[in-house]
Amino acid sequence: MNNIYKHFTALSVLFAILFLSSCGEGDYMRFDPTHNGIYFTKDTLNYSFSVTPAEIRNYDYKIPVRVMGGLDNESRPVKYRIIPELTTAEADVHYRIKEACILPDSIDGHILVEILRDNLEGTYTTGYTTYQLAVELQSNDYFTPTLDSTRHVRILRFDNSVSQPEWYKEGGTEKVWSTTYYGEWHPYKYIKLVEYFNEYEKVNREMYKKIRAQYGEYLEKIPYGDPHEYRTIFVKYIYAPMYEYFSNEDNWDYILSLYPDFPFDFPDPYASK
Repeated sequence: MNNIYKHFTALSVLFAILFLSSCGEGDYMRFDPTHNGIYFTKDTLNYSFSVTPAEIRNYDYKIPVRVMGGLDNESRPVKYRIIPELTTAEADVHYRIKEACILPDSIDGHILVEILRDNLEGTYTTGYTTYQLAVELQSNDYFTPTLDSTRHVRILRFDNSVSQPEWYKEGGTEKVWSTTYYGEWHPYKYIKLVEYFNEYEKVNREMYKKIRAQYGEYLEKIPYGDPHEYRTIFVKYIYAPMYEYFSNEDNWDYILSLYPDFPFDFPDPYASK
């Protein structure tokens, strides 16, 4: 009987250790009901407008936060402060904070930052400025930052950069941009390339998903910059609309207002190559 009791006790201790070891810090912080502590859940915060269509001038970025404790059926405000010595972005010029709250009936919420594209400096020739917004959680009547001080501060970095896609020549060491199909490299051409590719989803969703899985969300994985396997599709549904857009003089003032150095040299995709 004593042996059975000893084995039972040993097994109980073992299971307890396994259970506790399986519960990481995040699990403890999520389910602890004794304290309405608040903390950031994501370590790295970055955003770039990149290949976002030029017509989109603002973007809402949600910095995620979470609380320990109970739920509430109403939205609860989150208090924060901007750390000036770590912040290079200017309020109402580069960003606006629209709301900071824990959502109703949830332990999750966000600090909603509207990023303003118009005043983000830099060009593809001179380089792009990356801005920083440093946010620190504060105490209020609803929440107190957790004891883990590493979860109190986060820095959101954002810019308007558009980099040449990672297309490489055979051998994989030198980037390539196919002037045969696109003319001179320019970020606006890459933006429109991705835009018209996404429009193709309305034509053939299954084929769109297949190409995207193979070439990447932003077509960044096209081998040697030549979508030879799907060239007919690209010519008809992507290159031809791009050529029509860039050749239409009615669009030129708008294009030049965004990119005064834009080269209007996009080739006719149906011309002999």
